[in-house]
Amino acid sequence: MAALCLDFLGFQEALKKMRDVDDKIIYALNALPTESFKGQVNSESTCRDLYAKLQESHLARQESIRSCITISASNLKKLREKRETQPDDVDTDNQFRAEQRKLRVLQAELNVEDIIKDRSYKTFNERCRSYFHAGQ
Repeated sequence: MAALCLDFLGFQEALKKMRDVDDKIIYALNALPTESFKGQVNSESTCRDLYAKLQESHLARQESIRSCITISASNLKKLREKRETQPDDVDTDNQFRAEQRKLRVLQAELNVEDIIKDRSYKTFNERCRSYFHAGQ
């Protein structure tokens, strides 16, 4: 994922693919049976599997975003030092500002990730609370 941090559009595409589990949670939960069909599907197993997928996906995305933030912050530090030694270099100044914008967007992605995570777990808990409780 570190290589994707350098290609920001590629990184955003990868995040979009990684968020697939969250985007499709409603469809996955619709597979849970209603009261009249309860015996035909193992709802506990379905909920347990979905919970594991959600946790794995959230952790992977958060680690990826944090890794890119670390890389971007490091690049920004180097550019700041270069900018201080060469204050008249327009290219360095432009790179510095671009890296600042990139870092801000990456930090905003962490907030987006929290919102997606909250929404997914809320939906999950609404449908699975009768069958599965996290931590069991």
